[in-house]
Amino acid sequence: MSVSQTQDSNVPDPVITLGHPVLRQAAQPVVSVNAPQVQRLIERLLRAVRSAHGVGIAAPQLGASLQILVIASRPNLRYPKAPLMEPTVLINPRLVAASEATELGWEGCLSVPGVRGRVARHQTVEVDYLDRQGQPQRQVWDGFVARIFQHEADHLAGKLFLDRLEAETDLLSEAAYQAIEIASMGEGAHD
Repeated sequence: MSVSQTQDSNVPDPVITLGHPVLRQAAQPVVSVNAPQVQRLIERLLRAVRSAHGVGIAAPQLGASLQILVIASRPNLRYPKAPLMEPTVLINPRLVAASEATELGWEGCLSVPGVRGRVARHQTVEVDYLDRQGQPQRQVWDGFVARIFQHEADHLAGKLFLDRLEAETDLLSEAAYQAIEIASMGEGAHD
C-alpha cells in the first residue's frame, strides 16, 4: 500500500500486522506536510484508530513508511480507563526530553493482535513535532499518554513493543490479560 493511494470512503484501512516488513523499517521524514497524499494519509490514520478502538497509530501500521503518528486517547473497548483527549497528529516527532523515572504498564498493539505485553516506559516525555498544518509544536505528556507516544514512536523506528519485553512472563494473551483486569477490579486495584 502506498502513501499516494487515494481512499475517499469512510471505510478504514486494514492495519498491517506482525510479519509485514514495513513494521521493521525506520520511517522516513515527511518533506511536504501539505501534500494531498500526506493529508489523505492523516485522514486514513484517524479513521483507522477510531474504528479499531485504538488510542494511537503510526503511518507504518497502514503500510506507509513516513514519520506520522496519531495520539487519540479516549476510553474505549480496549482501554476503558484511558484519559480523554482530542486526537493529535504528530509529524516528524522528536523526543526532546524524558523523565528518568519509568513505569511498567501493559500495552497492546493493533499490529500485534491478541496479546498484551508489560513494558517499561518513561513516565514523562517532551516532544517536538509538526502539526497537521506544518506548524512546529512542543508538548509534554505524562502517564498513559506518554506511554502512547513512546509506543507509536517505536513504530517510526521499526520497533514493536515485543522488542521491549524483559521476560517471557511479561507477555499474555488478550483473554488472560482481560481476566486479570476483571479480577483486579473486583479487588479494588483500579481507581
